[in-house]
Amino acid sequence: MSLAETEDPVATGAAYAAPPDRRTVRLTLSAVAVTLLFASLGQTIVSTALPIMVADLGGMDRLTWVITAYLLASTIAAPVSGKLGDMYGRKAVLQVSIGVFVVGAVVCGIAGTMTQVIVGRAIQGAGGGALIVTSMAVVGDLLPARERGAAQGIMGAAFGVSTVIGPLMGGFIVQTVGWHWIFFVNLPVGAVAFVVLGMALPRRLSREKRRVDYLGAAMLASLLSVIVLLPNAEAKGGLMALGALALAGFVLAEMRAAEPILPLGLFRNNSFVVVNLVGILVGAAMFGTITFLPLFLQIVKGVSPTASGLFLVPMMAGLIGASMVSGKLMARTGRYKLMPVLSTGVLALAMLGLTQMGVDMALWVIGLLMVLVGLGLGPVFSIGVAAIQNAIPASQMGVGTASANMFRLIGGSVGTAGFGALFSVGLAARLSGVLPNADQGLSSIGARTVAALPPETQARVMDGFAEALHPVFWLAAGAAAVACVASMALRELPLGERA
Repeated sequence: MSLAETEDPVATGAAYAAPPDRRTVRLTLSAVAVTLLFASLGQTIVSTALPIMVADLGGMDRLTWVITAYLLASTIAAPVSGKLGDMYGRKAVLQVSIGVFVVGAVVCGIAGTMTQVIVGRAIQGAGGGALIVTSMAVVGDLLPARERGAAQGIMGAAFGVSTVIGPLMGGFIVQTVGWHWIFFVNLPVGAVAFVVLGMALPRRLSREKRRVDYLGAAMLASLLSVIVLLPNAEAKGGLMALGALALAGFVLAEMRAAEPILPLGLFRNNSFVVVNLVGILVGAAMFGTITFLPLFLQIVKGVSPTASGLFLVPMMAGLIGASMVSGKLMARTGRYKLMPVLSTGVLALAMLGLTQMGVDMALWVIGLLMVLVGLGLGPVFSIGVAAIQNAIPASQMGVGTASANMFRLIGGSVGTAGFGALFSVGLAARLSGVLPNADQGLSSIGARTVAALPPETQARVMDGFAEALHPVFWLAAGAAAVACVASMALRELPLGERA
């Protein structure tokens, strides 16, 4: 029996008076899957609209911040919401988070500048990060360890579906009613999710007064902000000093806190450390792919925004299939260590293939490589969360689950910001002698701009775009290879069969 199975259920975020029946479990899991789908849509619907938004508002140099602002806020919200869910129940955290997410969507929808969009995306990210983490923690509340892999596979499938539907919806909406409406579609979906959660989730039974670790949360938020902002910062020395102070303050705060926001003892847990290290590396590879592939397809291959979103379908098909199959294998055999090792190896090979992308690469080859990317990602998501939940006490279910999302988002944030900076520098270097006034022109360059160029210049610009992306995917391949090696250090623990 694992330590997680010895805890009082009232101490957990679910706070069930008695183990729920199977019908309640199915209803609740369906509700949180819908919520996860809703939150994930907000994260992915923007990708195919980015080139149009940049052409409309200007600011190619800030393109990645539309993604990075969301990821940064999600990263900060993850541990805070996980801890609050452990303390006050999942239902309240989920419903408040829906409200925050919708407010951010409205800010983006009425935005007239890239700065306003970035602010709205940060608000959205805070709500979305909390929704994703808390939804996954509900699985740990409801199911025994042996069944969690399959359930997390279903959650991963919901995330995967959103990553397919999101870019497609984004591309369709941009081409029909305008990019502002990709944010307004969140309003009715958020209202439905709010009502369904109110019906499906239990109310919190315990009214015990709890002490929130505000200082630890503030120090952790500062530290995470420094980590994400550092790749694009000009004054790196000052920011690194601030990060060192935030780290020291966080450690001291957690050592003294009655209920730490992220207990330091978790960093002595093998599953916690290995899974989250792998999550950082895989997150960088994943978000780098999602951010830059539509840009490549639209500008270099001349694909429409909607069609560029279709190229994420193969990735998600692979992700959904691998996630669900690995979860079922985990439930059937009780073994799980080998799957992340194999999948991250496949991911590294896929990223190596993407380093060869160019004007002449066939679209079907890109689609095949995206299938391999999905196969590499799926088991990491479903097995990783289940492995952490199996290795920690039930009273830390929320914060442990949140850590998996937090570290993956750290990887995504740092990876997207770092890859964006690398891409921008490489693009400027390759096009400086090709485009007139390149320094000014790069901020608003888009598919239409490229199509209007003379044929010879157009060919050189497309080659420059493709070549500027190669270093991005070389780094992503290296990150996936390191993740494969790190996965070998995971210690496989027996999986409990009781809730």
